[in-house]
Amino acid sequence: MRSVHRTTAAFVLWLASIAVGAQTIKVPSAPSTVRAHDVSMDDYRLHLSALSTLIDACAKGRNTTSCDPSLVGPDDRVPLVNESRAEQRLVRYGWLRLLFAKAQDPDLPEVKATAKKPGDARAETTIQPPTSQLLKDAKVRLEADLAQTHAQVAPAPPHIQERAMLQQVLSEREFRGLQQTSVRQSVLEKFGNWLNRLFESAANLKARSAWIGRVLVWGFILGVCVALVYSLLRLERRWRVQLTQEDARPASGAASARDWQLWLEDARNAAASGLWREAIHFVYWAAISRLESRRLWPADRARTPREYLALIAAEDPRKPGLSRLTGTFERFWYGGRPAAESDYKDAEILASSLISGGAPSGPRELSAAPEGGAL
Repeated sequence: MRSVHRTTAAFVLWLASIAVGAQTIKVPSAPSTVRAHDVSMDDYRLHLSALSTLIDACAKGRNTTSCDPSLVGPDDRVPLVNESRAEQRLVRYGWLRLLFAKAQDPDLPEVKATAKKPGDARAETTIQPPTSQLLKDAKVRLEADLAQTHAQVAPAPPHIQERAMLQQVLSEREFRGLQQTSVRQSVLEKFGNWLNRLFESAANLKARSAWIGRVLVWGFILGVCVALVYSLLRLERRWRVQLTQEDARPASGAASARDWQLWLEDARNAAASGLWREAIHFVYWAAISRLESRRLWPADRARTPREYLALIAAEDPRKPGLSRLTGTFERFWYGGRPAAESDYKDAEILASSLISGGAPSGPRELSAAPEGGAL
């Protein structure tokens, strides 16, 4: 058990070190997850113009207020009408939200590319343009999209050759067993998407309020630690009621070191003499000796009656009988109350149920139970 406690302490310290390291890492703010909504062509043009104005304000301010990714708004689902049919085009602005989140920080110093020597196997250095240049490119892109809205929509090509190629590929043997997505897979996918949106929202919220992120991290670690300690305590309780090969022989002075039938004989001799308290004392230890000889718990004479009772699992059917017998033994032996013949008979019936493993039907079951019988 010392090794178990040392392992638990080491694991908790490891989790704490991970949490401290996580607080020192700067997590970039993630854009909020939004959904697309249907807009008209005029609304789409107005949105592009507003986004171009937002890019100018972000390039000028370069702070969390002017470069807030939530200012971009939802994605647009624009209707398109061509010669064949009416369809919709989904215009996403995730790239602009990521750019706004990055624009909240100042530009990094430029890295000069080093000349590659002949025979040098190192990869060439990739130069990342500064954020200010990316903002300018984003504005050019939006202006190009705005100009495209005034152009006539070209009909979509039929892609006859491509369709024929896909039909040929899908007719191969490895694609014949394809099936539609089951309901279970769809539910799991929706649940995974919901978790992703939840974590993205939490990351975006942490960028605005740092204390919320700390509460989430430490709350998660605390929950893991509590669950781990609870599991180890339950595991330790199960280990306590298991015997190893070294515990096969009862220790000197343990209840099972003396045969349970000898305890029972002493109980009946005391009952024949009218010593009911002593008889209850002996019949209690007869039951303990019998249970201990069946390896229900490791032999240890230093235990109290309540400790013997705590070693039995709550779902064990023998626990109610042992609990009543323990209460009777403590009331008359340790409590010093005078006992009568009926009290002894009740205790003998409870001990009979524990020794035989069945429902108590009378004191005769004690003498009828074989020494090696199963409980």
